[in-house]
Amino acid sequence: MEAEIQEVPLHLEVDNVKAKQVLTFKAHLSGDQEVPPAETNATGQTNFKLSKDGMELEYKLIVANIENVRMAHIHVAPVGVNGGVVAWLYPDGPPPQTIPGRTDGILTQGTITAGDLVGDLEGGSLQDLVDLMTAGQTYVNVHTDQFPGGEIRGQISANNKK
Repeated sequence: MEAEIQEVPLHLEVDNVKAKQVLTFKAHLSGDQEVPPAETNATGQTNFKLSKDGMELEYKLIVANIENVRMAHIHVAPVGVNGGVVAWLYPDGPPPQTIPGRTDGILTQGTITAGDLVGDLEGGSLQDLVDLMTAGQTYVNVHTDQFPGGEIRGQISANNKK
């Protein structure tokens, strides 16, 4: 006696809720990434972490061998092009505040929300900034007394961690 095999349709329902992955980004800063390049021994690194709900972007900016820092921002532009400021990192808004002398270590750390966005992103969502960061269209720039246009710069890129 042969058993009859029936096809049973399999239907899986998946909740419409997506598990949000924590996104992280980084930027390695140096004078040769400035436009035009800045001759300096200063370097830096910025790390970013987007909250699970996508409403806050934590950052930490670490520098070495840099003097008389005036301000630091996130700008929008591809590699090799200067662009406008969309978020202040140091200080947390205008006017600039010079840190006299040499700085080594954490220059600043904090959290960016939609309300902190300025320039072309003012009034937009934090996701607008995150989309530009993911696309490689943003950079961190640290301005000093010696290099008011920027002493060290680094393009922001997404970390490839799953």
